[in-house]
Amino acid sequence: MQPAQFQDPDSLADAIIAAVGKRIVLALPLGLGKANHVANALFARAQADPSVHLSIFTALTLEAPRGASDLERRFVAPMAERLFGGYPELAYARARRAGALPANVTVYEFFLLAGRWLGVPVAQQDYICANYTHAARYVLDRGVNVVAQLVAKRAVEGRTRYSLSCNPDLTLDLLAARRAGAANFLLVGQPNDELPFMTGDGELPAEVFSHVLDGPTTQFPLFAPPKPPVSTVEYATGFHVARLVRDGGTLQIGIGSIGDAVCQALILRHRDNAVYRDVVARLSAMPPAPFEADPFVAGLYGATEMLVDGFLELMKAGILTREVDGVVAHAAFFLGPRAFYRALRDMPEDERARIRMTPVSFVNELFGEEDAKRRARVAGRFVNNAMMATLLGAVVSDGLEDGRVVSGVGGQYNFVAQAFALDGARSIITLNATREEGGQARSNIRFSYGHTTIPRHLRDIIVTEYGVADLRGRTDAECVASMLSIADSRFQDALLRQAQDAGKIARSYEIPAAFRDNTPARIERALEPARQRGLLPLFPFGTDLTDVEQRLVPALGLLRTAAASSVALARLFWRGLRAGPLSEPDAAALDRLGLARPTGIRQRILRTLVRAALVAAR
Repeated sequence: MQPAQFQDPDSLADAIIAAVGKRIVLALPLGLGKANHVANALFARAQADPSVHLSIFTALTLEAPRGASDLERRFVAPMAERLFGGYPELAYARARRAGALPANVTVYEFFLLAGRWLGVPVAQQDYICANYTHAARYVLDRGVNVVAQLVAKRAVEGRTRYSLSCNPDLTLDLLAARRAGAANFLLVGQPNDELPFMTGDGELPAEVFSHVLDGPTTQFPLFAPPKPPVSTVEYATGFHVARLVRDGGTLQIGIGSIGDAVCQALILRHRDNAVYRDVVARLSAMPPAPFEADPFVAGLYGATEMLVDGFLELMKAGILTREVDGVVAHAAFFLGPRAFYRALRDMPEDERARIRMTPVSFVNELFGEEDAKRRARVAGRFVNNAMMATLLGAVVSDGLEDGRVVSGVGGQYNFVAQAFALDGARSIITLNATREEGGQARSNIRFSYGHTTIPRHLRDIIVTEYGVADLRGRTDAECVASMLSIADSRFQDALLRQAQDAGKIARSYEIPAAFRDNTPARIERALEPARQRGLLPLFPFGTDLTDVEQRLVPALGLLRTAAASSVALARLFWRGLRAGPLSEPDAAALDRLGLARPTGIRQRILRTLVRAALVAAR
């Protein structure tokens, strides 16, 4: 049976309620694939009618950035209007953030937009802590009766077909449960012309859908977050990771700019091998071991929950070339900048078919087709990011010790488990050795912490800008020594004393002299030759930011750090007062922030501070 077609979201909402009743359990895909108009229409019905009970199950609700301070808003507002102006805001997100959700509406998420919901109690309370692969069963347990998804559409031999495109991740698993008689829900599609039509597992006949919302008024530009810049610290970490990746192996990369750093390092290893070897040698306090140094011949295969645009760059560079069942990458969802979506749409059909979007149960687990997966995922390197790690190898990635959730577990545990289950595979957790907090540097390597995402019995490889700590199968004392070797030297002595006081390492232990210069200055020196050659750009794979905005990014980052300390801010202000003649690029940057002709003392102070930050960030 062909799906019922609608152009008006409100009429569709009426039809859904007529079909399932006034108790609606709505599942929306993680991230990009939400059918926004469908969700908003059902939310509006629940707002208007208290007898309608709406439960929404989802993850990674996307919101346009707003900026927390006056200066951030000056930077963000024009950019957000340019990049997100046509994106229909999710009404439930706005109401939840304002504390205005109706009593008959509940929103459950198993992964939050990182850091954006820390101060919203209802979001914290209705968070479901779940591995990515367990989310589908939790949705089924709650009695899902509507799944609403953004889809791509095209005609094949005169018949309409739809692609789950960016989000086959959980939907395919839910459909498998429906076919098995374990679920009964409506699948509602909302075609979007900007979504690339991904063939393979997520390509479905029209008959699978019950309702489709398809009309000119429900088209909208895809959510395309601008790429964050790759910092010096992230580049250093990326090179350390690249030396662990084996030719002929398997690669997974998690969310974040560290993925861009890893991909750029791999590309340099392949294309400019002498530079790659030199950078790794400069970064390493001791001769690096292991050191995968050669260009790629057999190539890599990708098995990753998130398809990042860096994978397309690896394909173009001739690195992601090892085929498994005719494809070079299996992935469960994607989200990225506009150029990424455009590149996928514009790919020749046979090239795009080499990327297969598939359920998360396939890429994140070994269960099901296990023998074939084991043969395919040789020398697996599963790279994921963390906020903190302990000297004993526990990893903190998703939350704080007071219980507040920063993001979510997602698939991180899945890939750690795979690394231990597969022969020759390794889990690689990356983190910055330090962070700025209250105007001071703080160590992200702790002796202990009151929350854990990955327990210490699953400790494997941890990488910071200072090197690689191989913890698998090591004693606690060996782990402490290894973690101290990749900690920032400003914190090594205090961490060592804590470990000694706890009896976890001998009183006689001394940190080797080679690791006593773990300082930001050493990392800057190590990367300077490659940076001078233009090989380590802030945005290695492009950006939607303008040239002026790209110039402002490091300056505003410096200013944000200084703002936590009155002394640092005063020094920056004094530097701004003595900045000298205004250059043309600096004038353009000030104009972009609306500070070219300041009015009032506050704007004059901001202008002076921004001038100083622009000079300091050159």
